[in-house]
Amino acid sequence: MSTQNRWHGAETSDATPADTKTWTDQANPPESAHLGRAAMITAWAVQILFGLAIAGGGASKLAGDPAMVEMFDDIGAGQWLRLVVGICEVAGGVGLLIPRVRALAALCLLLLLLGASVTNVSVLDTTPVLALAFAAVALAILVLRRHELVNRTP
Repeated sequence: MSTQNRWHGAETSDATPADTKTWTDQANPPESAHLGRAAMITAWAVQILFGLAIAGGGASKLAGDPAMVEMFDDIGAGQWLRLVVGICEVAGGVGLLIPRVRALAALCLLLLLLGASVTNVSVLDTTPVLALAFAAVALAILVLRRHELVNRTP
């Protein structure tokens, strides 16, 4: 199969990315086409650290940490919500590490954290600063990875 539609100037079936310098398939460009090397390394570092923090919070909810149990009692929706939020946080944290779903994971975490901010203010009467700071990180990841949401191909 010829790779001419993917790599500009590659005429033969054994052409490799090293044979040319121009990527022409807009549906599946390499990650480096969207981010410079330093930005790509920074994005991965942020995703890893943020993913660990979020997944750790989710794990504490799933493990039944007494502080989490008390907080969800105060919310009044029941402990089932603690479990759902914990599962979403663990899935989102892990999803940030999987290239195929990392942008979607960042979007879902952004929505979850905005909901947590509203709950902090309206139900728990606490400051939303931490949830909003985490939401800002999720938004930053989403902005860096936004091309992955619109160029999804099977």
